[in-house]
Amino acid sequence: MTIQFVIACGLTALEGYLLGSLLFGLVISKLFYHDDVRLHGSGNAGMTNVLRTYGKLPALLTTVGDVGKSFVAVHLGQLIFSSLMGAEPLVDPICGAYLAAIFCVIGHSRPVFFGFRGGKGVLVGAGAALATEPWVCLALLVVFLIEFAITHIVSLGSIIIAVLYPVVTLCYWAWKGTDVVSLAFITVCCALMGIYVVWLHRSNIQRLKNGTEYRFGEKKRENQ
Repeated sequence: MTIQFVIACGLTALEGYLLGSLLFGLVISKLFYHDDVRLHGSGNAGMTNVLRTYGKLPALLTTVGDVGKSFVAVHLGQLIFSSLMGAEPLVDPICGAYLAAIFCVIGHSRPVFFGFRGGKGVLVGAGAALATEPWVCLALLVVFLIEFAITHIVSLGSIIIAVLYPVVTLCYWAWKGTDVVSLAFITVCCALMGIYVVWLHRSNIQRLKNGTEYRFGEKKRENQ
């Protein structure tokens, strides 16, 4: 059982990372604009920088791609755990989904296919939440929209939901009656993912402290 668990974790981590390494923002910028979105704005390949650089349609396509790859990754992770762990798994197969989510975020931020320079993983995390716990995703979306309506700062909302994600997820699965081992596994995965996303926003946090962070609708500023 232990060997099967290690193999399941290894395969899940691999598929999550490789899918995460598919940067749709960068693919779109190269395919349609013969450009590298990372050369503009914040230097990231995420939706926000695509929106500021190229406009709404490319940003929408980036959103669909980044959410979609995470959606696929977590379902594959759950399938791998379900297939390899047998009828009496050490942990619930849903744990595979959360492990895949972590590595999908890592792949998105450090993509092996694109020089290890990617985005900050917020949409990837959103796709994971949507695939595993739609009600949690909805609750976090409401929090994000309220914050955005007040401040118009995307990064602040991203940081807030990254911090709330493990807490809300823990409450959700505890309410569902998940066993203690699986609950601990899920919570650790979500906490690590939240911490990593916040760490990726460390430059944004500094700008928030300085009062210079980009507000949606402002004129684009390079290196921000």
